[in-house]
Amino acid sequence: MAENKKPIIIVQISDIHVGEVHFVPSLLTRAIDEINELNPDIVIITGDLTANGFRREYDTVKNYLSPIKCKNLIVQPGNHDSRNVGYIHFEDIYGERYRSFDYKNIKILAADSTEPDLDNGQIGREYYKWIKNEFSNGTDEKTFKIFSMHHHLLPVPNTGRERNILTDAGDVLEVLVDSKVDLVLCGHKHVPYIWRIEDILMITAGTVSCLRLRGKIEPNYNIIYIYDDKIDIFRRYPFDKIEKIEGIQRNVIKERLNAQFTKESK
Repeated sequence: MAENKKPIIIVQISDIHVGEVHFVPSLLTRAIDEINELNPDIVIITGDLTANGFRREYDTVKNYLSPIKCKNLIVQPGNHDSRNVGYIHFEDIYGERYRSFDYKNIKILAADSTEPDLDNGQIGREYYKWIKNEFSNGTDEKTFKIFSMHHHLLPVPNTGRERNILTDAGDVLEVLVDSKVDLVLCGHKHVPYIWRIEDILMITAGTVSCLRLRGKIEPNYNIIYIYDDKIDIFRRYPFDKIEKIEGIQRNVIKERLNAQFTKESK
């Protein structure tokens, strides 16, 4: 396939935290200016819009996000947004917490991984069939499949003791592998990282506008260029540099490595 074909551009920002003392408005407004200049096809916000899920925080973050020009905007709740029954305000402003979105040859499932007033999360077995059905209906080998949520599926290095991974991470991972998902997007830990499991890339975003940071990490967000045969991943720092993190060839034909290992003998 030709490498110079125009890619689909996805921007992922996460962990805004409006209402916290560590929230820096200028970082968010600058990032939005940069995003509008880039003119991406899709913008995904993977949760923690607010500090405590209060209505006034939701109203404030809505005003901050309103200048985003991208028509394909996917907004998801994080654990902070589900505090104080904040998921009700989320639904009032942004609609359903579980969404299926199609754009050209891309299929995106955005799921709410939060539990009210808890920092850890889960997807829940009642949604496994929904994930499988959505990723199988109307898709083929050329479809680029993305699963998006707030919590991380795998531990993130340099984030201290692991406490908040999905409680059903193993089952969710198996569902995504069986569904031949290409990319998982998440946030939560404020530390950017990439894992590759089977043929799935798992990208964790840092925080875009909060100074509650670990180590030497600076506020940042992700820019993803999806071609037919490869994926280019960039990290951008508001007011600062943009750096290429990874360029990975895409495996259209996927094989499950552990299929024989988990297969029960008859």
